[in-house]
Amino acid sequence: MIEQTIEIATKHGATTTFIAHPERDGAHPVVMFFMDAPAIREELRDMARRIASAGYYVMLPNLYYRSGVMELADLPKLPDAEARARMFELMGSLSIALVMDDADALLDFADRDPAASNGKIATLGYCMSGQYAINFAARYPDRVAAAASIYGVQLVTDQADSPHLAAQKAKGELYFACAENDPYAPLEMVEALDQTVKSKNLNAEVELYPGVHHGFAFPQRGTVYDKPAAERHWERLFALWRRRIG
Repeated sequence: MIEQTIEIATKHGATTTFIAHPERDGAHPVVMFFMDAPAIREELRDMARRIASAGYYVMLPNLYYRSGVMELADLPKLPDAEARARMFELMGSLSIALVMDDADALLDFADRDPAASNGKIATLGYCMSGQYAINFAARYPDRVAAAASIYGVQLVTDQADSPHLAAQKAKGELYFACAENDPYAPLEMVEALDQTVKSKNLNAEVELYPGVHHGFAFPQRGTVYDKPAAERHWERLFALWRRRIG
């Protein structure tokens, strides 16, 4: 496995990006992996390594670079409530438009790296970033062959760039994994999303994971982590990528 952490220039500065891919048999299909609200951490790097070990060129960018933040663990310790408020403030500093600019820069970098295939790509987002994975599929409908949102939030909004609308512009296969118990993505939103997918006959699946909670795929998320559901989501992702990007 080859790993590197590099600065990739963007319109707004540079995002520190963790990249992992197999040492042999390249070039490898790109998987753009967007972080969740708690930011870059070793848990996410391990997930990127797991994806890369299956034959992919994985890019995990720091989306909080505009705020000068890399890992929340490096920030001064605060009481839990204040730390949580700080995280939500960082999350609120992002927008779909800003992250699309970042993703443009990431794709441009990958297209110039001999280790990365310049063919079809996949996008993956958890929590706050499910919306980014779907919107990038709409931004590059002929390039993004697979996009996955794992317990994504704000998937159905009244905004013009709402992911449920973006999904209708994508040509790739879309996968939405939703937790049954999720205050950030309530069942009403999941049902509205599923209705859109079915009524518009989209190449997409909305799968409800029964009995689990938001964050179920993260091993370090304490009692919220659900190993069977987490392994199911990996099964779905790897099958999706085999079908769509090889």
